[in-house]
Amino acid sequence: MTDPGRLFVRYLEQRTEIGEDSFTLDDPVELPNARSGRAASPDAPARPAQERADSPATRASEPTASPAEKWRQGAPEIPGPGIDIPQPDVDFFAPDPLAECDLEQVAQLIRRCEACGLCKERTNAVPGEGPSDARLMVIGEGPGANEDEQGRPFVGRAGSLLNDILSAMGCPRETVYITNIVKCRPPGNRNPERDEKEQCLPYLRRQIALVRPDVILALGSVAACTLLETKASLGSLRNRVHRFCGIPLVVTYHPAALLRNPNWKKPTWDDVRIARRLLAGER
Repeated sequence: MTDPGRLFVRYLEQRTEIGEDSFTLDDPVELPNARSGRAASPDAPARPAQERADSPATRASEPTASPAEKWRQGAPEIPGPGIDIPQPDVDFFAPDPLAECDLEQVAQLIRRCEACGLCKERTNAVPGEGPSDARLMVIGEGPGANEDEQGRPFVGRAGSLLNDILSAMGCPRETVYITNIVKCRPPGNRNPERDEKEQCLPYLRRQIALVRPDVILALGSVAACTLLETKASLGSLRNRVHRFCGIPLVVTYHPAALLRNPNWKKPTWDDVRIARRLLAGER
C-alpha cells in the first residue's frame, strides 16, 4: 500500500509546481520553491488573496491565445473609414506600357529606368520583393544606403525591426510583398521629390495590381501621403482604414522613426494589429 504521508507530500509538491510556494501547515514540511528550486520556509506567510489570484496557476486557467494568435491579445478595434483613392480612369488613347508586364518584368524595367535624376547616383535600383500572391503589401518611402548596396528593400537596422514586427503580427517577411514609393535611393536619404515619385508611381501601381494584396501597410508620412494624395500629418492619418484602389490601407510609423523614437513603438504595434485584424477577415 502507498504510504499516505508520501501521497500528501506529493500533493504539496504538485501545488508548488502550479505556482503556490507557501502554505500554513500544522507540521512543518520542507517544500521546494516552484520558481527558484530552493526550499520554501514553513514559516513563510500566506500570500494575499489578490497575489494568489494573479498566480501562474490562476493565469493558466484563463483562456490564452496560441503563439500564432498572440498579436490579438489587447488588439485595438478596427477604426472607421478614412481617405478613399479610387482606381484611376483609363485613358484608351494612351496605352499603358506596363499593362502586360509581370512582377519580374516590372523589376527589370525598374533596374534599367533612367526617367529621373535618382538613377545617376544609385548603385542598385530596389524594385521590391515578396511572393506574387502576398496578402499583405508593405510600402515604405525609398531605399537607404544598405538597400542601395544590396538591391533589396528594408535590409538595414530598420529592416531588421520590420522583420520583428511582421513576425510578431503573424506575417513572416517571406509571406509579405515589400517595396517603396521610389525605387532608387535619394541622395543623403532625403525625401523624394515630386517628379521622382511621379516617375515611380506607375511601377508601384502595377506591382499592386499584380499582387492584389488584401491589405496595404504604409510606413511613414511619405508613403502614406503619396498613396492617399494628401498633405495631412501622419498622426491624423493613423487610426483609420483608408482605401487605395479598393484595398484597405493602414498607416503607421516607419521603422527608422521607431529607432529614433522608441515611444512610437506602442502606437505602431496597435496600427499593425489593425492591419492584421483586417487580414483575418474582420471588419
